[in-house]
Amino acid sequence: MDLRKLFFRVLVTMGFMAAFVVQSIWAEEEKGHARHAPHWAYEGTTGPDHWGEFFNTCGVGKSQSPIDIKGPFTDIKSAIKISYNKSKLKILNNGHTIQVNYDAGSSITIDNKKYDLLQFHFHRPSEERINGERKAMVAHFVHKSADGKLAVIGVLLDKGQENLLVKTIWENLPKEENKEQVKDIEIDASQLLPKNLAFYHFTGSLTTPPCTEGVSFYILKNTMQVSDQQVSSFPFTNARPTQPLNGRKIFESK
Repeated sequence: MDLRKLFFRVLVTMGFMAAFVVQSIWAEEEKGHARHAPHWAYEGTTGPDHWGEFFNTCGVGKSQSPIDIKGPFTDIKSAIKISYNKSKLKILNNGHTIQVNYDAGSSITIDNKKYDLLQFHFHRPSEERINGERKAMVAHFVHKSADGKLAVIGVLLDKGQENLLVKTIWENLPKEENKEQVKDIEIDASQLLPKNLAFYHFTGSLTTPPCTEGVSFYILKNTMQVSDQQVSSFPFTNARPTQPLNGRKIFESK
């Protein structure tokens, strides 16, 4: 065999072996990252005051959520158009909240931009404050546009009458964490929305690690009610403290 051809084959073989070794190292590193993903909580040494030690944006971000919503406000002419269909009840206890994953086909439209409803979840007490005041709870409806932008509608929940949708969800809380339960029950997310969709709007972040910024928030002015028993039955206390506004404008719809 020609020595040049032999030498070339040896080089190619060595190249494949090197690539295989590198890929194996990367795979092991990825497994290691998954095994050692930072744990976070709502209290103690892994609570909100320490999130920035594990998730950089939580500590240094300048557009973090939640916030204390108070004037002065900037008027905005935008409106929220709701197009929610019914969905099977797909419920998840992720260790930090109760999350309801929603069937495809429901959406909102704001300024001619459509956002698909992915899921909604709960915080107790409310994460957002209005003039310094928290409500008993808040429901966050998470939507995503075709270009990957997130829009969250926040519905503040006062103590009052029992909410039928919350009743259905609470009656079907999963017994295991991180395992979605799909029930042969149909729900309608609009049962958690007030008729008047006037809102406060600001740009913020995910309120849980990794605290990714660039999330559009629409916190509804009008509240809904849940019973005292429904509030006390929620299995988490999971509200991140309010974050500095850092010069952001808060818009108010009319």
